[in-house]
Amino acid sequence: MALLLDELIRSVELWLKVSKKQQPLVDPDLDPVLLVPGIAGSILHAVDDDGKEERVWVRILGADHEFRTKLWSRFDPSTGQTVSLDTKTKIVVPEDRYGLYAIDTLDPDMIIGCECVYYYHDLIEEMIKLGYQEGKTLFGFGYDFRQSNRLQETMDKFSAKLESIHASSGGKKINIITHSMGGLLVKCFMCLHGEIFEKYVKTWIAIAAPFQGAPGYITASLLNGTSFVEGWEQNFFISKWSMHQLLIECPSIYELMGNPNFSWDVTPLLQIWREKDDGNGGLRALLESYEPMEALDIVANALSSNTVVYNGLQLPLPLNLEILQWANKTREILSSAKLPASVKFYNIYGISCDTAHSVCYGSELTPISDLKQLLPCQSKYICVNGDGTVAAESAKADGLNALARVGVPADHRGIICDRHVFRILKHWLKAGEPDPFYNPLNDYVILPTAFEIERHSEENKEVASVKEEWEIISSNCDNSTELPPLIRDLSVNAYVDGKEQSLEEAHATIVVHPQSNGVQNVELRAVSVATVV
Repeated sequence: MALLLDELIRSVELWLKVSKKQQPLVDPDLDPVLLVPGIAGSILHAVDDDGKEERVWVRILGADHEFRTKLWSRFDPSTGQTVSLDTKTKIVVPEDRYGLYAIDTLDPDMIIGCECVYYYHDLIEEMIKLGYQEGKTLFGFGYDFRQSNRLQETMDKFSAKLESIHASSGGKKINIITHSMGGLLVKCFMCLHGEIFEKYVKTWIAIAAPFQGAPGYITASLLNGTSFVEGWEQNFFISKWSMHQLLIECPSIYELMGNPNFSWDVTPLLQIWREKDDGNGGLRALLESYEPMEALDIVANALSSNTVVYNGLQLPLPLNLEILQWANKTREILSSAKLPASVKFYNIYGISCDTAHSVCYGSELTPISDLKQLLPCQSKYICVNGDGTVAAESAKADGLNALARVGVPADHRGIICDRHVFRILKHWLKAGEPDPFYNPLNDYVILPTAFEIERHSEENKEVASVKEEWEIISSNCDNSTELPPLIRDLSVNAYVDGKEQSLEEAHATIVVHPQSNGVQNVELRAVSVATVV
């Protein structure tokens, strides 16, 4: 019913040539916040021997070629580091905007469909509305997500980041907000550098963290690759096969495997319809199921002949058992995590989305005769409740003394731009004005609307009213233009089947006040009435 009212308000904006952009109110009393992204959530730049720097993740033009050339890697077991095949390339994370640039919009040059590469963009804007200021109380930590979550180089950079924020904020302790795999990185740091963590951290809020892994997602990724961008945009992006070859050499991916030592309510399985001898000289299809430890042998067999061609050379890329050994040690470290008594921990996880947990290949009619057929085979999923990537069972099992765990109906990427989550964060961080609609006893949140709208019914009619105040900093066309003071009434009707009867009618009154100190104020009052049929 409010559609016509919404269109009327947008028309007023266009008519005034106004962008409703108000100067954010900075609250200097807020404790600093550090945002840590998950896998593939940081812009990566490639730097050559001449110091030339270019973005290789994420980009549109030449994306797949540059990805293969600059980001394809090999694991070095002596250091635990994944090193680019291009020996002349060094991968770095840009530090612009105090680390926020790298985790805001992953392709800043993308205009059409840019929402598909938003990462922390919406949350950053929300934090600024609450009074946070970039470089004073709001920071980001991007990192090379190909690497292990416990790589010493990453741990050192994270330690330096905490120390820098603590110093620049006048000695205040830090609130950390992590998304997805970022939760494993912070948990690794807490395990390995507990004293530093306790010294600088006040609160840690983990969002959609795969604390016990994401078995369905990772099994399919290791066998078939994955697409980080869905829809038409993936036609201009990294191919699923190119991503597949990268992930096979990424310790971070192996650290996201389903934990075989976790007591799953629903055990994740790798299932295969296999072609077997029926004992009578014929063949039959048999469904075989493998638990996490058994599944490793199947994945290793399927990838045993996997190769890539790089600079004219054919390089073997099987399942890397040295990375697997490294990841097992990481999992052992994570299992011993202890939360310092002075640090508050909260957990937000996604629910209400079908989430791949077990993976099945082949069918009774088209069974698998050779495990190498799994690589081009289309996987089928057996799903559980979660965020579409991480099962709720895994995300809830943090193993820490959490003050609260809240399930939010949202998908894995959408959860960090969810209005419900924004209100929860606002309450836990004690930012902005107190929220009278938030009940911390049951974590119930009344979702905000796009505008402050009141609705009620009367005599077979639905009535909606809205009041807004806009602050005009400058005109879009001419920064020196001053809108003349005026009062204007507008109305619009919606008809059905061309008849004169109106099903919805909206009226608006706009008052433009004289400019004062370079700023003009606009008041908008609008009402919409719809006949109930």
